[in-house]
Amino acid sequence: MIKLIASYNDEVVKAVLENALYNARYTSHQIQKEILHILSNKVRKHICEKIRNSKFCIVVDKARDESKREQMALVLRFVDIHGFIQERFLDLVHVKDTISLTLKQELCGILSRHGLDVSNIRGQGYDGASNMKGEWNGLQALFLKDCPYAYYIHCFAHRLQLALVAASREVIPVHQFFSKLTFIVNIICSSSKRHDESHAAKKDEIVHLLEIDELETGKGANQIGTLRRAGDTRWISHFSSVCSLINMYGETLTVLQKFIVDGSTYSQRGDADSAYNTLTSFEFVLILHLIKDIMGITDILCQALQKQSQDIVNAVQLVHSTKTLIQSMRDDRWEELLKNVKSFCEQHDILIPDLIASYVARQGRSRHQKDHITVEHYFRVEIFLVIIDKQLQELNSRFNDQAMDLLSLSSTLMPKDAYKNFDIAKISTLVDSYYPEDFTEQEKINLPFQLQHFILDACQHP
Repeated sequence: MIKLIASYNDEVVKAVLENALYNARYTSHQIQKEILHILSNKVRKHICEKIRNSKFCIVVDKARDESKREQMALVLRFVDIHGFIQERFLDLVHVKDTISLTLKQELCGILSRHGLDVSNIRGQGYDGASNMKGEWNGLQALFLKDCPYAYYIHCFAHRLQLALVAASREVIPVHQFFSKLTFIVNIICSSSKRHDESHAAKKDEIVHLLEIDELETGKGANQIGTLRRAGDTRWISHFSSVCSLINMYGETLTVLQKFIVDGSTYSQRGDADSAYNTLTSFEFVLILHLIKDIMGITDILCQALQKQSQDIVNAVQLVHSTKTLIQSMRDDRWEELLKNVKSFCEQHDILIPDLIASYVARQGRSRHQKDHITVEHYFRVEIFLVIIDKQLQELNSRFNDQAMDLLSLSSTLMPKDAYKNFDIAKISTLVDSYYPEDFTEQEKINLPFQLQHFILDACQHP
């Protein structure tokens, strides 16, 4: 390309390729890096000049690069001189560890190098993924000590359901449940033959139920589904996987029973037998229905938070309703869940344990148990209540009352629908409760009157 360009101009020939000055060839990797460094610094300087001494928010995320080095990315959000919200990527730094104090030192170092005052931070946001949860929570607290108005708001775009699943998997029986669920789905779906057999069994069941008028016919009704895998990075896959197993439960048992007898190798027969024993366990069925009910409640919120057009007010209301429904489930729906599980077990000939019998934690170790509890107590307290408490704890840590109140009050500033939500009293509350030191006493007195002028002018302005 250089030769082609040089062939058209004698002056260019004198300054390129073998005729070029050594330091002007720009083919050295070191020189290229220096040029990129200069350009990136100019971009950063331009971003920081726009912020100056204004308030800003930090958004931080952590990821590994191809060399497995921990990298921390920093994004700044601020309002420019024209009143528009800007979001700009500022820097990417290598961190030796993810201890909260180290992260804070790195972030403060970046801000200091670019002339940004930490005390001007007015918000911080992280995705709160389970592998960083403790560290990020510590980071929140450390920044709040230096700047009390650096309120934390959970990143709404984060896949919330994955975090909720990770929280529930802290309960050992639930972690084992998801491992066994993946094992069962893999056994059925890894073979085209077994997959087809499950479809055929489901088709026969639908035909039978239609003959005895247990199902209604109609367009799109009585579709034959398939077992779905729960993907670690696909946020709705866990709920779909649980629902698909309940829908295909009887057919899965039928295929496993056949495979236990007709499997071509001892390992296939053994795996099928292990999967069958797991499926016909009362504890597995209980957790299967419990997870379905919890995810059914949280799934609407998870989907809503993925929408870029999501209204903040609606999101806040969904968070409140989700918490309320899960708390209501904890308080009032154990008997209903137990009734449904028993009915499901009777339908599929699964042995229901004696719920009033003493529960033995480990076979042969009952004499070491200090507290003698019943089987029902174990299922209700150690599984049902603990799982729900983990979900509530996760939701409360991500969407605490302070953050929800702050979002709700801030929504009154939205210009949508000709400032439909504009509320002078709520804006004054926002100033008094959340940012009192950012305003002088005289500014607080003048604010309601200024807002009256503003809303009148804004609504009439073309």
